[in-house]
Amino acid sequence: MKTGHGVGPTDAAGGPARHLPVMLREVLTHLAPKDAGHYVDGTFGAGGYTSAILKAANCRLLAFDRDPTAIAAGEELVRAFDGRLQLVQDRFSQLDVRAEEAGFTPLDGVVLDIGVSSMQLDQAERGFSFRRDGPLDMRMGDTGPSAADLVAELDEVNLAHVIWSLGEERQSRAIARAIVKARGEAPITRTSQLAEIVSRVVWAKPGEMHPATRTFQALRIAVNEELSELAQALAAAERALRPGGRLVVVTFHSLEDRIVKNFLASRSKAPSASRHMPQAEGPAPSFRLVAKGAVEPGSDEVAGNPRARSAKLRAAERTDQPAHTDGDLTGLLPAPSPQRNGRRR
Repeated sequence: MKTGHGVGPTDAAGGPARHLPVMLREVLTHLAPKDAGHYVDGTFGAGGYTSAILKAANCRLLAFDRDPTAIAAGEELVRAFDGRLQLVQDRFSQLDVRAEEAGFTPLDGVVLDIGVSSMQLDQAERGFSFRRDGPLDMRMGDTGPSAADLVAELDEVNLAHVIWSLGEERQSRAIARAIVKARGEAPITRTSQLAEIVSRVVWAKPGEMHPATRTFQALRIAVNEELSELAQALAAAERALRPGGRLVVVTFHSLEDRIVKNFLASRSKAPSASRHMPQAEGPAPSFRLVAKGAVEPGSDEVAGNPRARSAKLRAAERTDQPAHTDGDLTGLLPAPSPQRNGRRR
């Protein structure tokens, strides 16, 4: 996920981060930047992918980030690339709209690097890390409910569902019970509080991930609506790319990868037909797979950057067929919460 991103599941709320672009060589190979092209980096972070793309070709690039601190820090790169880089503080699900407004469409390429920024992990006040005491926030942007709000407002059933479906945590029910009990005694407003509550329920053997890793991951994904944002961003890229334009996505856990895999499978599949119904039904493929299956980092990169070990890259090329207009992306997402008395996200 470029410089500042690329944090895998076992690092989802971990310690000091090295700002290394993950699978940079593979990203450039599959994106294939060209002179005079127009590109979008949907997850700017510290600009690792952005810088590499702009150095690889005399092109223009529009970079997105929800985090105002990342946008402010990126102004130095804007100056360095002398008008070829524009920064946008917005969700990457809006990339097609904002790219059109900026005069960038149609696009020659879109790269998305999914997950939390390592710089965000390093800032205790952002509340992403269980290893640093700070306010239980976890918002990638500066608006909307925080993780503390979810922990305070969701009932036990919905809280357990979030932890199970978004964190794939087997002990989600026990964790939810412990959280509800603890918040009845005192508000849970600090990362250290939540980590301690979870650690009393989940036991980890030496060398295993921290007991709170999956719970923190689940809350972060819920707070930032990350999976629905990803699904919408894929559809936005489909609408914005020109024929021959490339979509390259790097993910770091199975929930994200499954969404990308299923989206590209549905968009690259030819309409079905049979001897009983020879007329093929359904839209024509809007993408052609460039990478057959997921591309994984080489052993040399994993040795030098352990956070790359869970990364997977998928890439596809836009065909000349219209973008699909079914509009229903919910099938790509985990099942919704049962929603009893609490708020469902």
